[in-house]
Amino acid sequence: MPAPATSLSTSGIPIPGTPRVSVIVPAFGVAPYLREALASLQRQTLQEWEAVVIDDGDPAVAKVVTPFLADPRIRFLATANHGVSTARNTAIAAAKAPLIALLDGDDLFRPGYLATTVPLLEADSSLRLVTCNARKFGAVSGERLCVERPQPARSGWEGVLDRSFNVYIGSTFRRVDFEAVGGFDETMTHAEDLDLWVRIMRARPEGQACYVDAVLGEYRVRAQSASAQGQKLLRGSLKVQMKVRASLAPGDGAIPLVEQVMNETREALAFEEAIDRIVAGQARSGLADLRRIGQHLESAHLNSPLWQIAFALWHLAPALAAPMLRWRRRAHSRGAARGPASSSYIETDR
Repeated sequence: MPAPATSLSTSGIPIPGTPRVSVIVPAFGVAPYLREALASLQRQTLQEWEAVVIDDGDPAVAKVVTPFLADPRIRFLATANHGVSTARNTAIAAAKAPLIALLDGDDLFRPGYLATTVPLLEADSSLRLVTCNARKFGAVSGERLCVERPQPARSGWEGVLDRSFNVYIGSTFRRVDFEAVGGFDETMTHAEDLDLWVRIMRARPEGQACYVDAVLGEYRVRAQSASAQGQKLLRGSLKVQMKVRASLAPGDGAIPLVEQVMNETREALAFEEAIDRIVAGQARSGLADLRRIGQHLESAHLNSPLWQIAFALWHLAPALAAPMLRWRRRAHSRGAARGPASSSYIETDR
C-alpha cells in the first residue's frame, strides 16, 4: 500500500515519511548538470521519495549537492572512483525503499515520472520493471526520442535481450529483484543496464517488463559521452548475450533466438570495424567487407536509397568513402540516428 502523503514543514520543505521509491543518482563527471537533475526530482508530483546521490570520486559533486541537502529526502555519498556499476550498487545498498528508480546525474525526470511508474509496480506484482520514453536533448542535431518505433506494452526477457523492447536507463524496478540477482555486474563497462534488466527478467520468467508509452524523462546526449561509442556498446551487448547463452541448458527453446541475436551483434560490430578500416585509409578492402557484411544485415538503413547511392559512388571513387564515413561518425557523436544494426544497441547507454 502507498505510504501516507509527505507533509510539509513551515518552510515548505517536505518532511519525509517512509519513501515509496529510492532514486539513485550517480554523478561522476556531470556536476554542471546535476542541479537540473535534482530540481527535476523536487518537481515530482509524487512526493514520497528519497534520493541517494553518489559522487563516484568526483570532488565537484559535493559543492553542487550541498544546497539540496536542506531537503531531508536527499542524501549524499562520497566514495572513491570505481565506475558507475559499483556506484549504483553502493547507493542502492544505502537506500531504504522497496522500489528503485535510476536517474543519471545529467538527465531529468518529468514531473509525472514517479507518479506513473511507482503505482504500476505497487499494484501489479507480475511486473518486474516499468520503463517509459524520453526526449533526447543536448548535443543532438534535432528532436528525437529514445523509443522511436512502436513496441508492446509488455514483454518477457527475450524482447529485452534482443532490444525489440527498449528499456530506458531511467526505469523503476523492485529492490528484491535487484538483490536476488546480485545487483549490477561491476565487470561491465558498457551495456551494464541491459545486463541488469535481462538478469532481473530471467530470474522470474513469468514476470513482465512494462512500457508506458509517454515521454516521462529527458536524456542528455553529450558529444563525448559513451552514447557515441557504438562499438563499445555493441561489445557490451554481445557480452550480455554470451552470458545468457552460457546459462541455457542444452535443448532450451531460447537457444536459437539468443544465437541469432549474438550473430547479428557480431555482424554489426564487424560492419563498424570495416568502417574503421576505410577511415584509416584501407578503402578497397574495407568496402569489400562492408558490402559482404551488409548483405547479411537485415537493416532498413542499408536498403535505403542513401546507402545504395553511397555504395555506387564508392565503387566508382573509393577515395570518397573515408571522408563521407568520417562525417557519419561526427554526426553520430552529436546524437544523430545510428547506422545499420547497431542503432538498437545505443538508446539506453552512455
